[in-house]
Amino acid sequence: MRPSVTPAEFERTGLPRDAARALARRVNDLLRRRADRTNPDAQVGLWLEFRGLIETDPILGGAFGAQAILYRVAYDGRAGKDGPGPAWIPSPETIRTSNLGSMMQERRVGSYADLHRWSTEHRAEFWSAMIERLGIVFRTKPEAILEPNADPMHPDWLPGARLNIAESCFRAEPGKTAIVCASEAIPELRHVTYGELHRLAARVANGLRALGTKPGDRVALYLPMTPESVGIYLGVVLAGCCVVGIADASAPADFAKRSGIAGAKLVFTVGAYLRDGKEHPVYSKVTAANGPRAVVLGMDPETPARTTRPKDLGWTDFLDDKGTFDAVPCRPSDPSNILFSSGTTKDPKAIPWTHTTPIKAAADAYLHHDVGPSDVLAWPTSFGWMMGPWLTYAALVNRATMALYVGSTTRRAFGEFVSQAGVTMLGVVPKLVRAWKLEGMMDGLDWGRIRRFSSTAEPSSPEEMLYLMSLAGYKPVIEYCGGTEIGGGYITGTMVQPCAPSAFTTAAMGLDFVILEDGRMSDRGELFLIPPSIGLSNDLLNYDHFKEYFQGVPRGPNGEVLRRHGDQVERLGGGFYRHHGRIDDMINLNGVKTSAEEIRSVIGNDLVADAKPISVDTDGSGQHRLVVYAVPRDPRLLASLDLPERLRTQFQRDIKDRLNPLLAHVEEVVLVPELPQAGPGKTKTMQELRRDYEAREKKVEHRREAH
Repeated sequence: MRPSVTPAEFERTGLPRDAARALARRVNDLLRRRADRTNPDAQVGLWLEFRGLIETDPILGGAFGAQAILYRVAYDGRAGKDGPGPAWIPSPETIRTSNLGSMMQERRVGSYADLHRWSTEHRAEFWSAMIERLGIVFRTKPEAILEPNADPMHPDWLPGARLNIAESCFRAEPGKTAIVCASEAIPELRHVTYGELHRLAARVANGLRALGTKPGDRVALYLPMTPESVGIYLGVVLAGCCVVGIADASAPADFAKRSGIAGAKLVFTVGAYLRDGKEHPVYSKVTAANGPRAVVLGMDPETPARTTRPKDLGWTDFLDDKGTFDAVPCRPSDPSNILFSSGTTKDPKAIPWTHTTPIKAAADAYLHHDVGPSDVLAWPTSFGWMMGPWLTYAALVNRATMALYVGSTTRRAFGEFVSQAGVTMLGVVPKLVRAWKLEGMMDGLDWGRIRRFSSTAEPSSPEEMLYLMSLAGYKPVIEYCGGTEIGGGYITGTMVQPCAPSAFTTAAMGLDFVILEDGRMSDRGELFLIPPSIGLSNDLLNYDHFKEYFQGVPRGPNGEVLRRHGDQVERLGGGFYRHHGRIDDMINLNGVKTSAEEIRSVIGNDLVADAKPISVDTDGSGQHRLVVYAVPRDPRLLASLDLPERLRTQFQRDIKDRLNPLLAHVEEVVLVPELPQAGPGKTKTMQELRRDYEAREKKVEHRREAH
């Protein structure tokens, strides 16, 4: 336990000498007054006192490096049984006025743990309560919430019901703002009301009908998220058709593969859009892929778009004048959206979202993110990733506002948009936060309206999430991990529990899981879900659903059916959990198991913007070696001949000193301009990167032979 701090520590973070001396004096005075610093509650109290210093000192308030030292000092010597140190604690008022607090009062339970237990032991009752709270609109009410004696592997939710889930997105007052948006091309804020969005969706649905589109037909969306694309998405669903989400960054071959698997008959796309100061064409990729008939928007939707094929239509020519439409009633199990897994190792899994899946997304937002009508939600994403439809339903079913930005999210202009739009919940991927922290691009912005952040896509690191919290005065980060085939999260945080950076606190409401290692219950290992839940997929278009999720899975400790998910999770002290990535990202060197994320977290370097460790069998002996993909902070260093060896030596030292000496054998460092991506914010898995490394090695070998 550290008895004191020195001014030099704070100076090294960039604080001026006088400010560093004054801060060291104040910190040491607080440390001397703390008799029992091993007590977990006393540690929290000390951190809150340090928070007071940060909030009242303008110089310290802009110096995250010094703040990070204060956090480490506050929790120095913390026992493992107490878990990681919370950086945010909910007040009694925050708990009382939250959506979860309201449910706890309604159920007359004394704790969140009791409420969660009820949600898993009485799943039909829980989902009935959520359907009522969310105001889900039915044309025909269900005969039951869950078919009695339902098979957990293929449950029948809401039997007998008829609904169109898009109707549940228009319950707010017509004059309320549904979307606030801006872009690099048009930075001025634009507001779209619920009434305007509803009319746009109706015009889209009428336009589809005029083209001869029938209920059940698949319609692709291949464009960024804008008010128009949200209106298109909801119009397709209102018409009883099924959206096929394809990321606008996808290459022509990927677009062709996904639209072909889904059987898309029509695609909505955009001529081009601006990001990082460059035009990114999209429509030309549709034509290059010989894609289906296209409806093409311009960069400015009011300007007619130019088409190059006779069968294609401009947006303004497609739109019907009629601004009302009678939504097509659907069965709960009818597909409303087809989304894809990354598909880098084989054909991507085509995962249908039904008309019930969005209930899960909206419920997670209501319960775990505490979303309500006063909120403004921003989450850089697209309809090609599950967070696009998730954001749509999370905001609109809860009568909140979506904040959409088209352009680079690593530039300060995006941060200014977050401020000007009044965003109250900002969703991120860890890679984005890493870039912000490296360049300081969001430092000093007024993000005072943000009440919470949320992070998803891949494991985060504690220091990066502490930094993110600092950007809004230490507001919590709701870690949120799930999947397309879940419709939301399975492990997350809440606004009624303490937030420790990069840590989870609970299974999602209505869901539970077990952690197994070699088939036995463990505090660390592979996580398996305990079905059923609204949101969990029942079908795949192009794979055997049973084989993917249930075949060969052991029973739970009480004989329960378990569902495979493929993540590795660790149960920590203090009621926290940590996510260690995909099970196929495990590294086993010299008999020591760890995760790629754990190694990445200890090899930080001023010369490196990002890194991904992998284990490879370099000589066919079956003995794996450690290789690290590294992104130099200065792109000019990509051609450096000595940097890989310098980094290799430094990484080995970091792993030895900060993790485990048995893992400290780095075979090679591979310099790359960016980590190979499997999807938005997702680095390729271990297996994918091994193939990439093997291909690189073959190219090097061929070049050697040629010489």
